[in-house]
Amino acid sequence: MRIGLVNDSIIAIEALRRTLAQRPGFEVAWVAHDGAQAVSMCAPVPPDLVLMDLVMPVMDGVAATREIMRRTPCPILIVTSDVGHHASLVFDAMGAGAVDAVDTPVLGASDLARPASALLAKIDAIAALQADAGVPQMAAAPPAATRTDALVAIGASAGGPAALATLLGRLPANFGAGVVVVQHVDDAFVSGMVEWLDQQTPLTVRLAQPGERPSAGVVLLAGGNRHLRVDASGRCVLTDEPKEAVYRPSVDVFLQSVAENWRARAVGVLLTGMGRDGAAGLGAMRTQGFITIAQDRATSAVYGMPKAAAEAGAASQILPLAAIAPQLAAMFGTV
Repeated sequence: MRIGLVNDSIIAIEALRRTLAQRPGFEVAWVAHDGAQAVSMCAPVPPDLVLMDLVMPVMDGVAATREIMRRTPCPILIVTSDVGHHASLVFDAMGAGAVDAVDTPVLGASDLARPASALLAKIDAIAALQADAGVPQMAAAPPAATRTDALVAIGASAGGPAALATLLGRLPANFGAGVVVVQHVDDAFVSGMVEWLDQQTPLTVRLAQPGERPSAGVVLLAGGNRHLRVDASGRCVLTDEPKEAVYRPSVDVFLQSVAENWRARAVGVLLTGMGRDGAAGLGAMRTQGFITIAQDRATSAVYGMPKAAAEAGAASQILPLAAIAPQLAAMFGTV
């Protein structure tokens, strides 16, 4: 894997080099010391991955991410000194197309003082997404207990925060369905994302809790380190299974549980993101007769997840981002 490094700190660059040296097959493609350099270097030497800092001179990491995704799209992982402290910038970068974010490893007296394991795990996950070229299977699901509540189940990854802000921001405060969102997000800043999204929409946004039922006018966000499911009673369940899933929480795991257990009205929505997480789950929902929506290519920051759903026939509708909220409002009305 050829990796571009973007950071204005010589010490941080050295820490990143030492981290990548731990893995055979990881190669530094180039080093840029600001966002503008990174944008200009991506075209002549396209990397398999860019490790992007946030705060830099000339062009910051958010603007650089946006430009790279516009000109020469490639996976971008935000690697910055403190993702929690820079939460709002992290969400902006993810909205521009970054896949994920992690703290920068720190050099100690003789080695890495802040462990490199978290960064390596993120890179491994991105590599697994890139390698996954299989066709998702749309599994049929058995009937379950009848539910009386309406549900909108949304999955998103890279580019998701901005897309979610747009979609949720256009729903009325008295929207007639509960909303559950599974966004690929690190546990270190999931609470910050809840607060940020709550400011973008008239709906109430909070972290999904075990035993809680989705309710009209409320958006429940899956946490960053466990899968979220709904059981046959319509309650939220947090689980570590399946452990082999590339991302936790997994969009597929949640949408599959909706297909298996939710028997009232529901719509599945798959937004921008890298990879194909969510395509199989959306297909399972469609097999069970639910309406399923995938974001279109033109409005997706990263046309990976919705593309996989569209190609598998998992989406009954393919819509531009701006049209999804009006469609949902027309379906569910208000309470």
